[in-house]
Amino acid sequence: MALTRRQVTAAALAAVPVAVRAPRGHRTVYVAGDSTAAQKYADAAPETGWGMAFPFFLRKELEVANHAVNGRSSKSFVDEGRLEVILSVIRPGDVLIVQFAHNDEKATDPARYTEPWTTYQDYLRRYIEGARAQGARPVLATPVERRRFDAGGNAVPTHGDYPAAMRALAEAERVVLLDIEALSLALWQELGVEKTKTYFNWTDTEQDNTHFNPPGAIAVARLVAQELLRTRVLARHDVVRLHEDIPTSWITWPPASSSSPS
Repeated sequence: MALTRRQVTAAALAAVPVAVRAPRGHRTVYVAGDSTAAQKYADAAPETGWGMAFPFFLRKELEVANHAVNGRSSKSFVDEGRLEVILSVIRPGDVLIVQFAHNDEKATDPARYTEPWTTYQDYLRRYIEGARAQGARPVLATPVERRRFDAGGNAVPTHGDYPAAMRALAEAERVVLLDIEALSLALWQELGVEKTKTYFNWTDTEQDNTHFNPPGAIAVARLVAQELLRTRVLARHDVVRLHEDIPTSWITWPPASSSSPS
């Protein structure tokens, strides 16, 4: 039996976590994104989203609300009501980091696909305008790069025109841009073909060149924190441990539950 549009929308919203407003006096950094940033659960370990490591680089009074979810694009995140949830609680002075493209690229999936220079930019504008309407600060982050090397051992980009489209939109809308695509590509080049395997979710049974393990998530979260400081979105006192080793034991995976996003 086919579901009506109202039933599909209700089912999607039922899976959206309820956002909780931070205590007054606390600023919050919200993250809207996909599986590369998302919270992972015990059944997915050691896979780790960079959003799980991000709080280690911020002072404790600065809250992180990680709304990134596996498999979402800039379009499906909006269509499922997830941006609406963030906008219902975000406050003046808060920050909204937006990182999408991995799933926007899936041209065979109309629920997620966006075209870089049209619909991708159109959906990103919704995040920008929504945050600004609430007095919060939108920040665009180009998608973190996958692990891919050519025959000569050179790290190669995988996201097509999406990073360029985001850069152009950030300039046009005067939004701070964290160029995580360029920074992560440079990092993978520096690490090389073999060492990068220790940053991605490579196990005895899986060779995953998209998702991170704890060292990779920590490395990318460090890039994000460094860029937030460099672009003056955050002040020097907001950022901690930029030049310290972060123990991978700090990463934990909560037990999976029926309400865990997928």
